[in-house]
Amino acid sequence: MAAQRRNLIQSHQSWTDDLPLCQLCGVGTATNCEYGPDGKGTQSHPNEDGHLRFRGEDGCFLYGVFNGYDGSRVASFAAQCLTAELLLGQLNSSHTDSDVRRILTQAFDVVEKSYFETIDDALAEKAHLSNYLLPHNENVTFHQNQKVQERLKELEQEVSGGAMAVVALILNNKLYIASVGTNRALLCKSSSDGQNQVLQIGRPHSTDNEEELQRLAALGVDSARVRQAGQIAGQTSTRRLGDYRVKFSYGEIDLLSAAKSRPVVAEPEIHGSQSLDNVTGFLLLLSEGLINALESAHGPEQANQEIVAMVAAELALQSSLEAVAQSVVERVKRLHHDVYVSGRQRAPFCSRHEDMTLLIRTLDPPPGDGAPAQGGRIYPVSVPYSNSQSTSKTSVTLSLVMPSQNTLTNGTNTASTLEEGTPTPRSQSPTATLQSTNTQTQSSSSSSGDGRLFRQRGSQAAKPDETGRVPPYVDFTQFYRLWGGDHSEAQSTHGGLGPQ
Repeated sequence: MAAQRRNLIQSHQSWTDDLPLCQLCGVGTATNCEYGPDGKGTQSHPNEDGHLRFRGEDGCFLYGVFNGYDGSRVASFAAQCLTAELLLGQLNSSHTDSDVRRILTQAFDVVEKSYFETIDDALAEKAHLSNYLLPHNENVTFHQNQKVQERLKELEQEVSGGAMAVVALILNNKLYIASVGTNRALLCKSSSDGQNQVLQIGRPHSTDNEEELQRLAALGVDSARVRQAGQIAGQTSTRRLGDYRVKFSYGEIDLLSAAKSRPVVAEPEIHGSQSLDNVTGFLLLLSEGLINALESAHGPEQANQEIVAMVAAELALQSSLEAVAQSVVERVKRLHHDVYVSGRQRAPFCSRHEDMTLLIRTLDPPPGDGAPAQGGRIYPVSVPYSNSQSTSKTSVTLSLVMPSQNTLTNGTNTASTLEEGTPTPRSQSPTATLQSTNTQTQSSSSSSGDGRLFRQRGSQAAKPDETGRVPPYVDFTQFYRLWGGDHSEAQSTHGGLGPQ
């Protein structure tokens, strides 16, 4: 059985390939990059992130972002195993909130145990060969020693590695978030009175999380040393999937050697349920690499607001959720690179970034086929955003026009695009207030703007002429008048610009 699981995890194919994808979701990714002195970047290792985005039965949707390290094995295994533990009949509409939380906790426990079953043979062989090389064993020749060392290196590569995970489950139109580690979940909600909230659901399980440090201290770990070190066995997370070193060999790790029991755990922190009835907006799942890249470039103070602003801007411009998510990831990547080559204050923090993954799930679908409502919906979002190095608050007010049916998908869509003639009445797109709230710290900030960056067209939809073309809806009369006044000599020479 262990050998079969090991073959499955190493396979490039997955049984989840045949599951229906959620059409209200898009994912963007970027591989890790390390910059040289000339500003050119090189990938230092294969992509280790993973994600899932499936539509189950009985109104159940499952999403996840996994941040792997020391290989992609654990992230890949977790995505497949969690899907099997949650979407094969375990959940239905009759379950209560406590039932769902219990099933989510059990699913993570099964993932952890099942993963270690896939590597138990390799761990046993590794332990046997390590004992074989004990210093007092005089029967080992140099050649035998060399072969054993090579085999031990292969086994270490096979069994090492772990992953952090953030998983979102929607059941009965209620949202549940389960997290292990340092990935992040953000919920952007737009209310009917124009108030818009960005909620960070939960806090990262990291070495600067007070609750996690208290948990470690209760186990006998010196939490002050952990805080000062900033990492445990190479990672900032205090909870993670896999990673046998901190699960079975923590006594050999100096920071954890005093622990009375296993200090780094895979138990998820679960938040929910959060009702999504009458909620408009979007849900974001972000990998640690994406968060760190943005915070390295602009500081951590406004990272949530910045990423929401980018998503809002791209939603207003593009009809494919896949393209929206990828564009946002590319923007973060460019910001990170530009800060590095600028040589400014934060440049030393931007010499490299890890793999980045962003999952976007739009909210407020109608009952039935899971597509946006016919005629579209407007999401007014006012967010502080700045492309500059400064993290001071500058405002952009956007009206997020969610396209009509079949326009937002998780991939290429040939059915329809954003209808250029769809009117967006100004009365439906008020200047809104953003409240950024962390569900643990309850901190908030607000801002507003004049919206001049994104203007909606008039209240009347443009009508195609007899050729099927839509007449121009931008009036350049004032531009031509000003141009003509300032360039009369040029116009007399070259025949002028604009309509004659």
